[in-house]
Amino acid sequence: MNAEQLKQLEDDLWSAADNLRANSDLKSSEYATPVLGLIFLKFADNKYKRAEAAITKEHAALQGTRREKPISEIAIEKCGFYLPDHARYKYLLELPEKEDLAKKIKQAMEAVEEYKPELDGILPKDEYVALTRTSNTLLAELLKNFSNIPADANGDIFGKIYEFFLGKFALSEGQKGGEFFTPTSVVKLMVEIIEPHHGTVYDPACGSAGMFVQSQQFVERHRKKLDELGKAHDEDQLYVYGQEKTLDTVKLAKMNLAVNGLRGEIRQANSYTENPFDGFGKFDFVMANPPFNVDDVPLASVEDDPRFNTYGLPRKKTKVKASEKGKETVPNANYLWINLFATSLKDSTPDSGRAALVMANSASDARHSEADIRQTLIENNLIYGVLTMPSNMFYTVTLPATLWFFDKNKQDDRILFIDARNIFSVIDKAHREFSEEQVQNIAIISKLHKGKRADLIRLIDSYFRSGMEQLLDNLEKVEPVSEQLLDVLDDTQGKQAVGELVSQWQGLKAL
Repeated sequence: MNAEQLKQLEDDLWSAADNLRANSDLKSSEYATPVLGLIFLKFADNKYKRAEAAITKEHAALQGTRREKPISEIAIEKCGFYLPDHARYKYLLELPEKEDLAKKIKQAMEAVEEYKPELDGILPKDEYVALTRTSNTLLAELLKNFSNIPADANGDIFGKIYEFFLGKFALSEGQKGGEFFTPTSVVKLMVEIIEPHHGTVYDPACGSAGMFVQSQQFVERHRKKLDELGKAHDEDQLYVYGQEKTLDTVKLAKMNLAVNGLRGEIRQANSYTENPFDGFGKFDFVMANPPFNVDDVPLASVEDDPRFNTYGLPRKKTKVKASEKGKETVPNANYLWINLFATSLKDSTPDSGRAALVMANSASDARHSEADIRQTLIENNLIYGVLTMPSNMFYTVTLPATLWFFDKNKQDDRILFIDARNIFSVIDKAHREFSEEQVQNIAIISKLHKGKRADLIRLIDSYFRSGMEQLLDNLEKVEPVSEQLLDVLDDTQGKQAVGELVSQWQGLKAL
């Protein structure tokens, strides 16, 4: 999905939200669930459509043989789920007005869940009845709104939509405790630096699972590069583990995994008090954007947990009064999260044991007990690097943030610091992002820091190829410019240089 198509989708979402606001009795915090359900169904239908010819062909070839399989089994092998006719988006879109559309959508969602057990109870179903209380046409209009989502759209679309709703409606749950959606370009940079090629990826504050989607896309790009170089690679997918305290967001994350073909588990859990995956020292990679500056976590709930106390506990600098014994809270939970990321990594091979996390700027120079924890992490040679980001990178907040990187297999005691505060592309007055080239240019600093000089050569080569392609596509515009240059240049040497370039461009046209 390109930027223009994404902008169109956001316009459609805004139109849908306006429609819901005007013609339903839903609160703004309730808009996302039915809308995301329909968009999930559209993306599932798009993905199924891309695999449909292969599914039908194999089903026909196996019929009447000993290897005959139901079409649903073949579909699950080919694209991850099966959509019977009554669960197809076009079927719902073309239903006559007299049909009970809310009931039909519910049946479609039930059909998806029937053949995809990990989605059982996850997709919205009864929520659509509520949309018919005040309008007979609202559901049909919503279906039509999303019917033009491009067939080749993929990636973390649910995260994008989640980000959109947080930004447009400034939902209270999106801002509470410093929580906010991590923009795709920031996640892409995190992934490019820790390079999760294989194994397990853990996110203890996983939100809509965008970190996992970007990780899988990185793996696919990495394999493509290796194929181009003729190098062998492991075909195993990543296996992802996510925790999220809010049930609605857990459902969103599971939908995101399903539509992107990711293997893994998402559990509802409060990471301060619950450890559903027994995660101490378990994961190859950790990525997260945890809530910032939480100050109400009871000290008693974490002080005996090795996930949080291995490198020291954040404590208040003043002595606790006798009357408050047992009621003490941590002054700030940022360093609980930092502890959690460090202790969740495996002691493993040189090609794993890495973490990337978004952290409040204040954590980098926090004092007292936090400074002691930071010193312990440095002495244990765990911190690989720190990157300062521009402000206005997040939809719901303007504060700048910092990326921290851990590596349990560092080969030296250096720490890489990157100041990226002035590297960004402007989306609008209130929002910025990293362009694809900016992501690659920042990430190459880390690769060079690790001695991977061949990656720089490949990056320069890709830019050169792209430049040549653009030049070949625009040769007819180049020659008029060169003629203007020849007209204004006085010196012979300058005219000779331009003339030589014109000759070379003409040679390119002949290729």
